[in-house]
Amino acid sequence: MKRFGQLAGQRATRWLRIVVFAMRTPLLLLLYLASLSFGARADGLPANVMRALKVAQIPAASVAIVVQPVDAGRPMVAHNATLPMNPASVIKLLTTYAALDLLGPAWTWKTTAWVDGVAVNGVLNGNLTLKGSGDPRFAIEHLSSLLRQLRVRGIQHITGDVILDRNIFSVPDSDPGAFDDKPMRPYNVGPDGLLINFRALRFSILADSSKPQVLMETPSAGLRVDNQLRAAEGSCAANWRNSISIRLIPEREGNRLEFSGTYSAACGEKPLSLSPLPADTQAGGLIRALWSELGGSIGGQVRGGVLVGGARQIAEHESPPLADAVRDINKFSNNVMARQAFLSLGNETAPASAERAKQRLNEWLNRRHLYFSELVLDNGSGLSRSERMSAGSINLLLLDAWKSPVMPEFVSSLPIVGIDGTMKKRLKEADAAGRAHIKTGTLDGVKSAAGYALDAEGRRYAVTFLINHPNAQAGSTAIDALINWVAQRRSGEPAPILANE
Repeated sequence: MKRFGQLAGQRATRWLRIVVFAMRTPLLLLLYLASLSFGARADGLPANVMRALKVAQIPAASVAIVVQPVDAGRPMVAHNATLPMNPASVIKLLTTYAALDLLGPAWTWKTTAWVDGVAVNGVLNGNLTLKGSGDPRFAIEHLSSLLRQLRVRGIQHITGDVILDRNIFSVPDSDPGAFDDKPMRPYNVGPDGLLINFRALRFSILADSSKPQVLMETPSAGLRVDNQLRAAEGSCAANWRNSISIRLIPEREGNRLEFSGTYSAACGEKPLSLSPLPADTQAGGLIRALWSELGGSIGGQVRGGVLVGGARQIAEHESPPLADAVRDINKFSNNVMARQAFLSLGNETAPASAERAKQRLNEWLNRRHLYFSELVLDNGSGLSRSERMSAGSINLLLLDAWKSPVMPEFVSSLPIVGIDGTMKKRLKEADAAGRAHIKTGTLDGVKSAAGYALDAEGRRYAVTFLINHPNAQAGSTAIDALINWVAQRRSGEPAPILANE
């Protein structure tokens, strides 16, 4: 009786939420929410998923799951579907679908070079301005190509400054260590209207019996590597990075990057990407190094600023299409690129801001009759403690995307189970391998997955699984169990059992 009373109370609460929103919710969505709460066995979970959750010590109350055929009107599984939860990187599905639909798969970003003087005999008497447009992956090779365009146009020595115009975005200064106290991790880099090489430097750590070596793969004028690493014995730990301490030390003529700690000889050679420098310093070091390699020189500073009136454009780099960027964002869960794409939604009126991007995204949802009252947007990447979305809303988003003209680009951007991206190493030998496109998400206390999966007869389902619990990192097995359960299903098989928690 006690259990019956709890279930009745839970269902009454869900029905009350639906009534509260009825006055502002279209009829079709209201009926959908009602089906999630009652008609679709909202407490039903597959037995293999329940077993995996019990092993991980994650209660069913901390989990939200929706499984629905893309061509049917009601979910097959719906558990806690209306509960607002932190989706982690699964929120990238909303950001990238909106970007594809609003901007178009062929959208490109253009980074341009401008001069406010005349080049005579290889000397530019004036400033060079690089103006960004928010390109999420303007990499070292693209910068080198843009600078080469200047050299072939006869510029060798710049007497003035190199000005970095990143004012396409209006974003406040951010503390890169605020999220997880790891300020040099590249995923913590904030959005930047002129983001160059993800603001990252790549290093290689080489094992040696006497002293490990540190190689700086990315050139940076004015940055010196101070290698204080010591060789260690034993196996190479999965968290080998935690044995290395890195400190940026300002000097009179540049900066010193000190590496200390230990590195095991068993680790061999490992890549290490870091973002230790402020935006202007990182860009300045890279520009000076590349320009010098091209035989050029700069008389002034490399600094932030604004393109002046009367300057003329002399070179341009156009990015690959948005569809390519979306693939990188979703396949590899690139937070920096996701934040750039999110802000680009507000590029209708420069400078773009997070508030304008949120406004435009919400207007787009309303036009598509997707009313997500619980939705809380922060930066569109999932690297946030405040973003919220329910499994039912994510499911509606997946169903809407399936009917959209940009569906092929959207679905193909998601990791293929057992094949690539963040799902490359999961379910490799299972029935689901190669038969599901799933976006994953991970934060402390959060594990999530959402996308599309084929059953044994070729019918496609939208699948969403959110976990918000201190033991969430142990929940991957339960998520994999659900994906594989869908892949094994055939028509006529019984519905999932009722949850016992």
